Amino acid sequence: MHPPTPPASLLHALRRVMRPLVRLMLRKAVTYTYFSDMLKGIFVEIAAAEFRLDDKAPSDSRISLITGVHRKDVRRLREAAPESDAHLPEALSLGAHLVSIWMSRPPFCEHPGRPMPLPRLASTGGECSFDALVAQASKDIRARVVLDEWLRLGIACLDEQDRVHLQTTAFVPQKGFDEKAAYFSHNVHDHACAAVHNLTTDARPFFERSVHYDTLSPASVETLRDAVAAEGMQALMDFNALAAKLEAGDRAAAVESPQRITIGLYFYTEPGADSAPVEREPR
Repeated sequence: MHPPTPPASLLHALRRVMRPLVRLMLRKAVTYTYFSDMLKGIFVEIAAAEFRLDDKAPSDSRISLITGVHRKDVRRLREAAPESDAHLPEALSLGAHLVSIWMSRPPFCEHPGRPMPLPRLASTGGECSFDALVAQASKDIRARVVLDEWLRLGIACLDEQDRVHLQTTAFVPQKGFDEKAAYFSHNVHDHACAAVHNLTTDARPFFERSVHYDTLSPASVETLRDAVAAEGMQALMDFNALAAKLEAGDRAAAVESPQRITIGLYFYTEPGADSAPVEREPR
């Protein structure tokens, strides 16, 4: 028997999806040899976890058959200690939670989406201070440690009155490659999972839509970029406020089997092929 031939449309899509990832790897000295060995491990990991028969773990031979990875490599990779696949490092998860509180809960904001400058110390600002903000999320971490890290990442700044200002409307590090890479992993992974779900199952699809045009002028692109930055961010802040309200209710009700979500929005532009303007429906 010959193995099934993958759809040509899928192979074309995979080549296109891989191009920016290969560009990133080459810029950061990730060679083909290193990546191909890592990819073997991922093929084996997914096959072992998700391609079972009668809920039994597949044998090395079956994994080799369905992945094309040599059986000796399958055995070696299955015996290796699994790598951690945490969604976000704890420090980033805490940071995102703190920004959410600052953006959505009194007394830290004037109203949802308008965070207030916070006196750094509780001795100055009381319950409306950066110390109090950090205490909302954790009693074990000193506010000064959080602030020093946020100053390093460009998340916050201090003014001459020793007040802390939030520099961004979402916890997106402006500096620090490792922190940016963690968000790259989280966001691209979840977007890809939604797209793969929609492509491979008949279950209720995840929302995944985009609007695209091919022949806009640079000035029009900048107009759209500014509109997405303002109106798109406002939409995300509204979703954040709703999620925070729902989460508070779910915690009070001690909901079992909690789930995580990601809601994303992105903007991208590059030089396009010359063509007549075509207006498209959102897709």
